[in-house]
Amino acid sequence: MLGQMMTRPLAIGDLIDHAADWHGRTGIVSVETTGGLSRTTWAEVRQNARRLGAALAALGIEDDARCATIAWNNRRHLEIYYGTSGAGFVLHTINPRLFPDQIAHVAADADDRVLFFDRTFLPLVAGLRGRLPSVRYFVLMGPAEDEAAGMLPGLLFYDDLIAAAAPLPAWPAINELRASSMCYTSGTTGMPKGVVYSHRSTVLHAFGANLGDTLGLRAADVVLPVVPMFHVNAWGVPYAAAMVGAALVLPGPGLDGASLVRLIDDHRVTCALGVPTIWKGLLDAAKVAGSTLDSLKRTIIGGSACPPSMIATFRDSFGVEVIHAWGMTEMSPLGTANHPLAKHRDLPAEAQARLRETQGRPPFGVTLRIVDHEGRPLPHDGTAQGELQVRGHWVMDGYLGRPGSGLADGWFATGDICTIDPDGYVSVKDRAKDLIKSGGEWISSVELENIALAHPDLADAAVVGVPHPKWDERPLLVAVKAPGRDPAPEALLAFFRGKVAPWQVPDAVVFADALPRNATGKVLKRTLRDTYRDALTT
Repeated sequence: MLGQMMTRPLAIGDLIDHAADWHGRTGIVSVETTGGLSRTTWAEVRQNARRLGAALAALGIEDDARCATIAWNNRRHLEIYYGTSGAGFVLHTINPRLFPDQIAHVAADADDRVLFFDRTFLPLVAGLRGRLPSVRYFVLMGPAEDEAAGMLPGLLFYDDLIAAAAPLPAWPAINELRASSMCYTSGTTGMPKGVVYSHRSTVLHAFGANLGDTLGLRAADVVLPVVPMFHVNAWGVPYAAAMVGAALVLPGPGLDGASLVRLIDDHRVTCALGVPTIWKGLLDAAKVAGSTLDSLKRTIIGGSACPPSMIATFRDSFGVEVIHAWGMTEMSPLGTANHPLAKHRDLPAEAQARLRETQGRPPFGVTLRIVDHEGRPLPHDGTAQGELQVRGHWVMDGYLGRPGSGLADGWFATGDICTIDPDGYVSVKDRAKDLIKSGGEWISSVELENIALAHPDLADAAVVGVPHPKWDERPLLVAVKAPGRDPAPEALLAFFRGKVAPWQVPDAVVFADALPRNATGKVLKRTLRDTYRDALTT
């Protein structure tokens, strides 16, 4: 016997329709590439998205054609998110921080037909044009201008394109299993690999993201996604916000701390999302400006482990709850989020703080396990460490053109070494390739970095394992001094004592002007290992 309920495909167009129908006047603030502000609403975003869908069809772009973007977080980018996927095309967000060779590779690999880009990236796109043979149309995201047209013959202009098109009366019927968007990995260990999301997986991810124990967005929220829209679809925020009708503040290219403080205070932002490096700048700028960030209630921090000192500063100095989260491009990206259970209410403050430092628990839709080096499941006892594997409704089943790649017995192997406690709280100890093996014992670089980042004289820090004549590998602290500070190496090493076992304290400190980072802001530890491989042997 089958249930007698209506069945509708899960389609991205329905998300923007819901936002426009029931939250149509809710505001969206957008920082333009010029630095000025523009304002729109969910209803206007749908109108322009439907105009864009019609315009692309009029250009002769075929169904499922990939439509790429190289753009900041702004209202035109939001319209492209919905105008492409909603009309049956595939959104492909390209990270402009990739090397030009990598950008050319991903555009060719995706077989992009259209490339939308912000004015900031005109020189980049003009230089790459000859290496993008599949792209038929280049569209500058703004009004017409002669200088840009001269740099890129045949250039189209977004504002003209949508102004000339009558909006689609409705979105076309979409098979929920069709591709909706695609992102590429950051290319840390080779050329970036494509991950293709479906309408179904994206809508289910939005449901998962809006659960109270994950991001918990509501219609009353004013949401600031600092995480770029070119990085895992801004963690799914453009879809999750539309699902609940939350207001958005899109920060454009200005991601410095002072600019973000002004956006939060001026527009009464209640929820912000980003990576730890961004929030360090925000906290420093807030203190300089004397801002209390009084509207901000919570911030979701992911992308890399959040230092405990940052969680404490948000909590104690600004009254902001930090929700520590973890995920990957291959997971859309949500994997876990940290919220306490009812039984944790009466824990001592120190124990609660330690709990909030973990990456949290999986929502419905994601299943986790840890395995040993032979793929055997390990207990979830909070002690056993193994590689984290995942599966679920918004987890990929293979990279573009490589079905089943990255999977082990139907599970995606993340490469993260973790523990899982009996309540399901995941604690990421390190990337498998970044663990330090010293005399047969493992040392977590993440744990050491969290300690170093709490030192007031450091602006940034990383720990890597480098060769040692006796112990095979030993930890080396690569430190970036805070402005106006000049800490002694001995003082930095002393800061670790009493916080970890003596044998885990780094052997030495080297100072750098800055840490090398990849296109998504993660520290390139392979580069650091190569650079300092002789630090303890010469």
